[in-house]
Amino acid sequence: MAMTRRQALASAGAVALAGGLAKPAIAAKEPILIGYLPALTGPSSSTGVGITRGIQLAVQEINTAGGIDGRQIELITRDTQSDPMKAVNGAAELARAQKVSVVLGPGNSGESLAVVPLLARMNMPQIHPCWVDSLTDPKKYPMCFRNAPTNQQIGGAANRYVVEVLKRKKVAVVSDTTGYGVASVNAYVPMLKAQGAEVVYQGNVDAANPELKPELLRMQSAGAEAIMPWSVNAGFLSRIINTRGQMGWDVPIVGQTTLGSGQTKDLLEKPEYWAKVYPNNFRPVCYAPGGKLSDRAKVFVDRLKSAKIDMSDTLLWWIALGYDSPRMVAEAIKNAGAEPEQVVGYLNKLKGFAGVYGDISFTSDEHNGYPDDEVVMVEANSLKDGAFNLAPGYSA
Repeated sequence: MAMTRRQALASAGAVALAGGLAKPAIAAKEPILIGYLPALTGPSSSTGVGITRGIQLAVQEINTAGGIDGRQIELITRDTQSDPMKAVNGAAELARAQKVSVVLGPGNSGESLAVVPLLARMNMPQIHPCWVDSLTDPKKYPMCFRNAPTNQQIGGAANRYVVEVLKRKKVAVVSDTTGYGVASVNAYVPMLKAQGAEVVYQGNVDAANPELKPELLRMQSAGAEAIMPWSVNAGFLSRIINTRGQMGWDVPIVGQTTLGSGQTKDLLEKPEYWAKVYPNNFRPVCYAPGGKLSDRAKVFVDRLKSAKIDMSDTLLWWIALGYDSPRMVAEAIKNAGAEPEQVVGYLNKLKGFAGVYGDISFTSDEHNGYPDDEVVMVEANSLKDGAFNLAPGYSA
């Protein structure tokens, strides 16, 4: 039976319990506590549910193989419910009461904007996948690492695709009102203008707004040749796509990776509305021309299928990112130790960590670990097993 979304939520703490059922010789050793702050519920949960499936699989595999030098990983999860305040409360509990060795997450920038400074003050190692540029700074946050792209990398790929490949010069940029959405618009509009584009519409809209036609009519009347939405809210993004379809407006939609999620697809009124929708994604987990995954991604997908992990409502890169994160922590602890300074010291010298999601490297002066050339655009309506074909214009 496949792992469903409900099962993923219910089993968020089950990995820790499984660790307690290990062989007596292993159980006699104290477990290694890893904190985890996903949004398993609320408007940002599509990302959190996908990442959680990968994290749980990795922890299960590590523990089944004997743990880290005989010590089991105990994953302590606190659902942020897509709420920055709950994320802060969860982070404080993990660091102070649970005394974890490292915190994974939060999984979206709105929550991390509140959590990163807190964990920095507590000298707690943190690895997160959030894109807002300010969320890593080795001087301000020396124990915080990003194993995903920055907004500059994400926005750069999307903007280049609109301006240089699609040749669209008049652009509408829209987001929801979360910290991530606002920060993205503020970052991407100057980048577009620097590339010679004209931003004819710029706005932040409440993601719960059920009627987006007035906003799209404003974009259309302003002469927009492309819509660039930035939100992790599948409901908000699907309403943009549906409204474009209802209007019969043949304009490309280019932007946030959730545009291509299974949850967004399920909310579309017609399958054909997904045409000309181009989300961000990542080359290592995309189909190359010819329809093949890389060997590393193919092996991983086969493992997911064998474990009956559901991919129908999520994305391969979310699961892969989740899978890579505890493996990176395990490598650091195995080679350097579980104390905060030991984990951070190892990560500061990490070079070419071979993840499914991508090869990650850090230095003491650079805590952004994802390679620029792996950030790509894809065709949303090519979704299969959580992965996509590269968007038109990519040769390899």
